[in-house]
Amino acid sequence: MTVDANHLLAGLGTGLCGGLLSGLFGVGGGVVMVPLLGLILGLDQHRAQGATLAAMLLPIGLPAVLQYRRRGIASSLPLVGVLILAFLVGITGGSLVANRIPSEALRWGFSAFLLFLAVKTFQRPETAAVDRSAEPLVVREGLWTQGLSIGLLAGVVSGLTGLGGAVVVIPLLASRFRMTQHEAQLTSLMMLLPPIGLPGVYVYAKAQGGLPWVVIGGVALGFAAGALAGARVATGLRGARLKQSFAVVLVVMAVLVALRGR
Repeated sequence: MTVDANHLLAGLGTGLCGGLLSGLFGVGGGVVMVPLLGLILGLDQHRAQGATLAAMLLPIGLPAVLQYRRRGIASSLPLVGVLILAFLVGITGGSLVANRIPSEALRWGFSAFLLFLAVKTFQRPETAAVDRSAEPLVVREGLWTQGLSIGLLAGVVSGLTGLGGAVVVIPLLASRFRMTQHEAQLTSLMMLLPPIGLPGVYVYAKAQGGLPWVVIGGVALGFAAGALAGARVATGLRGARLKQSFAVVLVVMAVLVALRGR
């Protein structure tokens, strides 16, 4: 088996794990993929983050989106459009800053950010149940003001960490637009369908002298399969259980990233 084949298989496994997480929680999968690319293939923090963003360029979350839609979960296309516009600006700036930070410092910052997210996830109050048969999801008030700020922040976080920005988008959508957990997750996944990470990938590839494209191809293939499986499980779970499970995953990944430096 050649080195490229080994890398492809490692990418497939990493993408499968990331896809499962993405389908379950609506995140981009970078929470798992960035640490695993470093632990399994020894990629430094910059290249692991750049590779994760590159793998997300294809609409590999589409199977998960379709699964959510089949279960009758709604989203807002105008809001998705606003989020994407702001995200494109934010990810460019975040990526430029990230590639000026030493890899070791970036790795520890990534670990600390995951722990911060875990704490905030545990503390986040439950979203009140909403009867969509009586109150359809319609986003009008705050579409531009709130949508632009959420998308911009998500882009900056994505460029800095390679996480895709959904870790910021989902809780803010739930709190600012009164979305259920499932609705916020679907909106986040829809936002990731276009190649919105392209500016960030360009910055990382240029700064790092290229990215491991064989690994990236494997990650993309594994992610698509994992996202569908994760979405099938997620649509049958309560929002509270999803939130608690996601917080645990964040803590585990933060510890793995920290241990990698020992």
